[in-house]
Amino acid sequence: MRRFRWVICAMLLLGMTKNYMDRQVIGILKTTLQQQFGWSEIDYGNLVAAFQAAYALGLLLVGRAIDKVGTRIGYALAMTVWSVASISQGFMSSLGGFLCGRFALGLGESGVFPASVKAIAEWFPKKERALAMGIANAGTNLGAILTPLVVPWITWHWGWRWAFYSIGSIGFLWLALWLWIYRPAEQHRWCLPEELAHIQSDPAERERGMSLVSLLAHRQAWAIVLAKFITDPIWWFLLFWVPDFLQRTHGLSLLQLGPPIVVIYLMADGGSVLGGWFSSWLIQRGKSVSFGRKAAMLVCAVSVVPVVYAPRVTSTASAVLLIGLAAAAHQGFSANIYTLSSDMFPKMAVATVVGLAGMAGAVGGLIIAKVVSYALQWTGSYAIPFFIAGSAYLIALALIQLLAPRLQAVDAGRRVGN
Repeated sequence: MRRFRWVICAMLLLGMTKNYMDRQVIGILKTTLQQQFGWSEIDYGNLVAAFQAAYALGLLLVGRAIDKVGTRIGYALAMTVWSVASISQGFMSSLGGFLCGRFALGLGESGVFPASVKAIAEWFPKKERALAMGIANAGTNLGAILTPLVVPWITWHWGWRWAFYSIGSIGFLWLALWLWIYRPAEQHRWCLPEELAHIQSDPAERERGMSLVSLLAHRQAWAIVLAKFITDPIWWFLLFWVPDFLQRTHGLSLLQLGPPIVVIYLMADGGSVLGGWFSSWLIQRGKSVSFGRKAAMLVCAVSVVPVVYAPRVTSTASAVLLIGLAAAAHQGFSANIYTLSSDMFPKMAVATVVGLAGMAGAVGGLIIAKVVSYALQWTGSYAIPFFIAGSAYLIALALIQLLAPRLQAVDAGRRVGN
């Protein structure tokens, strides 16, 4: 097989799919659990915030840990922890129990993006990384498509607890396959010499990690961190509140949620792949890495703006299409942000950078959880969250341009390829 790297990409896509199924179950069951346990909007916001706080804490540490222990073992440990945490929520009967379960889930899931970006840096040359990341990142949308189809069916036939049991258990099937398949490219018997030469075709790097302190001395790191801090909360908002928005604003039942959410995340899947493909396409046709990445991100940023009208339209189809366009644009934007880390930092520091940026995004997600829950509690309207969503990406891109105008590779006392 001369393209075994795409098998690795498929494994990363499946891991992302599982990751998002686990985290989205509670969003699909929000109304069901609120009715059963009497949770307020602020209680639900606290559950989201618990996940975000743990996710942020985990990302502060997990990227560095994965750079130390390696992608194969690091991802395996993360999958084990979050699958057990996902299953555990099926046993909970109190708000406190769910808070603990969500916190544990956030800790485990914090490993998915640092491990995935590091795996792509190990298996793909720079000119293919945005496309590979876009495909892997499409798993987030695939998970978000499957969850509203599977969870209502499981809940209807067996009860909501089995939604947590069954989806959480899938992780152990993926884990066995991952441990069998994954190795770094230079150590893999299924990676032929010509493919390895293609993977290693970028200018040489002297492999050495970087401390958090040394990373934060570089403006390039702040460009990625601040962009994630501003844009990740929008994705968390869509993930955890869109089902409630459709039920509250358009009167959909639990069993009616599937088709509109499938449309939203099918659009997001397309955006993830197209956003990564577009920047890679520009670079392969002679444009600079900086131009390719930023042109793709600008298209995505502008495409999010119309979502401010989502709470104002009366047609369910119109609201779904506006939200779907925003989700697609977010995923294209996000695929390119993640790729910036491997564009500007050496491979041994990539997971650390992604972990740091993901932590910032999770802190932003914690903040948006509070903003949305209090906005709903006080106004009963989604107008404020959707307005924030529409403006976030242009602000983030402006900061990237200010802090990393040429996406120059970091010079940390070693030769780094441009």
